[in-house]
Amino acid sequence: MHASRGRRQWGPFTVEWDINAEATGGRGGGRGRRRIFTGDELRLVLLALIADQPRHGYDLIREIEERTGGAYAPSPGVVYPTLTLLADMDHIAEQAAEGAKKLYAITTTGQAHLDENAEQVTLLMGRLAELGTQREQSGRSPVRRAMGNLKMAVMQRLSDGEADQETVDAIVDIIDAAARKVERL
Repeated sequence: MHASRGRRQWGPFTVEWDINAEATGGRGGGRGRRRIFTGDELRLVLLALIADQPRHGYDLIREIEERTGGAYAPSPGVVYPTLTLLADMDHIAEQAAEGAKKLYAITTTGQAHLDENAEQVTLLMGRLAELGTQREQSGRSPVRRAMGNLKMAVMQRLSDGEADQETVDAIVDIIDAAARKVERL
């Protein structure tokens, strides 16, 4: 089936995941953040977002993060295996896309499953919106959103397997320069 735990090294970055812990509320990946959705709930959220328009994994992570104002972004270690599971269940199908990213669209089976669970989907999407509202009221959401975008952009750039040492060094320089600018504020 799917590996529930994993670790991957991209240049100076190490990403670890535990899909079972993330899906069930554990501490997966050592971050200690509480999980917003169970595995079944996350499958419905991803399916609903794919029903809106075909998407790839990184886009789904960004969309959830945006809807929550940066309060929550599921990890790649839980999103990508969930997409594989949805494809195995014939709820989504891979579409032709540019580059190495897999673009997924909902199938008729997936739409039927979404329709059967419409009430729960409405509640789950409401939960995303409520998180966004709470984060917006806290006043720090733009900074967290920007930090999350940086993290996802770096992970996406390094995950293609073609990042050489020069690219890694350039990314490190950009991040260090940004940190210095923030310190001078």
